[in-house]
Amino acid sequence: MVVIFIAASPAHAQKSANTLRIAWRDAIDNVDPYYNQLRTGLVLAHQAWDTLVYRDPDTFQIKPLLATAWKQTDDTTWEFTLRQGVTFHDGSPFTADDVVYTINTVLADPKVAVPSNFAYLAGAEKIDELHVRVKLKRVFPAALEYMAMTLPIWPKAYRERVGPGRYSKAPVGTGPYRITQIDGASEIDLERNDAYFDGPKGHPAIANIVIHEVSDATTEITEILAGRVDWIWQFNPDQFENIARVPSLQAIRAESMRIGYLSFDAAGRTGPDNPMTKLKVRQAIAHAIDRATIARQLVQGGSRVLEAACYPTQFGCDQAVATHYDYDPALAKKLLTEAGYPDGFDTELVSYVLPQYSDAVLGYLKAVGINARLSQLPTGVVVQRALNGENPITSGSWGSYSVNDVSAILPVFFDGGGNDYSRDVDVQKLVQAGGATTDADERRKDYTAALRRISDQMYWLPLNTYVTTYAFSRQLNFKPFPDELPRFFLATWK
Repeated sequence: MVVIFIAASPAHAQKSANTLRIAWRDAIDNVDPYYNQLRTGLVLAHQAWDTLVYRDPDTFQIKPLLATAWKQTDDTTWEFTLRQGVTFHDGSPFTADDVVYTINTVLADPKVAVPSNFAYLAGAEKIDELHVRVKLKRVFPAALEYMAMTLPIWPKAYRERVGPGRYSKAPVGTGPYRITQIDGASEIDLERNDAYFDGPKGHPAIANIVIHEVSDATTEITEILAGRVDWIWQFNPDQFENIARVPSLQAIRAESMRIGYLSFDAAGRTGPDNPMTKLKVRQAIAHAIDRATIARQLVQGGSRVLEAACYPTQFGCDQAVATHYDYDPALAKKLLTEAGYPDGFDTELVSYVLPQYSDAVLGYLKAVGINARLSQLPTGVVVQRALNGENPITSGSWGSYSVNDVSAILPVFFDGGGNDYSRDVDVQKLVQAGGATTDADERRKDYTAALRRISDQMYWLPLNTYVTTYAFSRQLNFKPFPDELPRFFLATWK
């Protein structure tokens, strides 16, 4: 554990310069929202881009944003009336062509980072300048929620003119902030969009945002203690009390929809001799890890152990159907012996979560004879390795893009795509069936069966809920939300 000592000099926020200085640990290689699956990428997207509809962070109600009205004309067709007078950051008008272009281009691009976020869409067509028809591939009850969280609208004319590569370096949206500079993987600058329309996001009070992308957790804490930044999050919980004692700073905790997990290569993508292909090995690991202690002592702040592969509030998430795996090292050793590994084995744990979380898992595995080599890598590298089928065990976290439906998590890890390390056809069919009907009871039935099998076969071990830590200047009014989506456009200086 790294202990940061508090400097005597207080932090001075940039209220006088009307600039909010942020530090986070992710380097967003491509700020275009469709080409990264980082939480920070999603956060940035909601500042600089808009979606057709807006999900209220307090009530979860869907409200008008780029669309002012919508109706469902049949089970797989939605029609939207678009807001008049909206302009992109380059001054060009927002029209139906931009919506149609965005949806149809995303659907045709194999490089999109999370295709499951758009798998329900069949395409879009223009009715006239202010009306768009969006077709779904199938019945999909959560369509509006996905549109609110994961479907930012591109400017057709500008993006076609400059091309996707240039667009990612000089992006244009309609959001409350515009991105003015991207300095490699170290800084992103934003400026208030003074031409922003009247809508649920309001008009930002803070003129400028400067995001510093730092390399490690120690650096971001040093930066806020030294007064060089005004806001950080997801920092080491062990530092919470230290930061809370600084008179110029405020530290708060808030549970989010994010789940920490271990994913096992049950399908043998890293090699047929991979021990993870054996059920008893996977079950042994589940029994070897004291998840309750990790939640209580490391994550802290009310973190909970979960059994099923979903967040409890999500539609279709039945935690009660999952097999409960007690912390039982003796049983873990017995299962390893039965699996043919009485002396344990060597493997690799690939992780981007806080090192102390990974170290705890390594310690528990070693105690039962599993010698795991830790590959602690940047998030993007771990994600790419996972997609390539290179991780025997992945330690990660998933926030479901803040969509309150299990269709935002199960298809990501169990649809046969790059993140699917079970390749269980029965699970895939259940997950697909759960997302293909509006009958709530049928959806619950399919998702329940999928969650039960995922747990019984121990394809994916939920570790704990994440409790997001925030630290920021006391001169800043900032409110966290359960969907783990900081809305800087709602922040103000005191």
